Amino acid sequence: MKRLIALLTAVFAVCLIINVYAEEQPPAVAPAPAVAAAPAAPAPDVTGSVSFTGLNKYIFRGAELSAKSVVLEPSVTINYKGFSLNVWGNIDTDQHQTQAFTPGKDGSGEGHKSFNETDLTLSYTYAIDKLGLTGGYIYYGTEYVQQTQELYVSATYDMIAHPTISIYRDIDANPGWYVNLSFSQSLPVVKMPNGDMTVDLGTSFGYYNISSLTPANKTYSALHDGMVKVGLTIPVVKNVVVQPITQYWFPLSGKAHHDQIVTVGDNIFNNNPAAHIDNTFVFGVGVTLNF
Repeated sequence: MKRLIALLTAVFAVCLIINVYAEEQPPAVAPAPAVAAAPAAPAPDVTGSVSFTGLNKYIFRGAELSAKSVVLEPSVTINYKGFSLNVWGNIDTDQHQTQAFTPGKDGSGEGHKSFNETDLTLSYTYAIDKLGLTGGYIYYGTEYVQQTQELYVSATYDMIAHPTISIYRDIDANPGWYVNLSFSQSLPVVKMPNGDMTVDLGTSFGYYNISSLTPANKTYSALHDGMVKVGLTIPVVKNVVVQPITQYWFPLSGKAHHDQIVTVGDNIFNNNPAAHIDNTFVFGVGVTLNF
């Protein structure tokens, strides 16, 4: 808990310093235009993005779902009047067993390349002044565990650090709750021809409550995963950005860090949904085309 408080304090301190500095700067005086400016073009109804990211690991809510390989993650998003549709995939170029991942469910995928996950997210966002409210549905098309579905809601407030609270409910294979509190801030550092290059800071903290992961029907309830990240957004050409990123994942409690072994008859099960969470670095780079 001390580490959680320290991380939250550090994020808010950095964002507060930047915000105070910006407020103290004298406002720029814009020269009077020689002629009346033309009216701005209306924003398009349909927007979206296509991205492709390469990372050294795939981690989901603290669970290591790859090891000793490179993962490639394509993503396509379409937005229309508050609605958003996203298709995301994970390609493991050389699958290996981890504490939370078995290639091909039974180990048959060990050492093989596999497009082992395709997720579909449909959501709707509604803004009330500075408060953004989102509700949605996620389908997890996984090849290494039973496929499942979630409903979620989230709220973001447009202020320093952009605090966001998200609540997920699994309605299929693993009924339970996951709650995540996150903060993020992008700081402009260099002016470039196609926009500002920014330093992107973020952190998140998760809580898991799942009551039926194993036939023993035991409940796992704990502060679960923590993550801090630092990245850059570099506008290389119009509508295209490159984003190198580094993340550090860690357990938020001893319960999350250790296996929760339960026994039913002659069978042994692990009741921790991530098997156990280690301290892990993730790094890589992504390219995004916005349209």
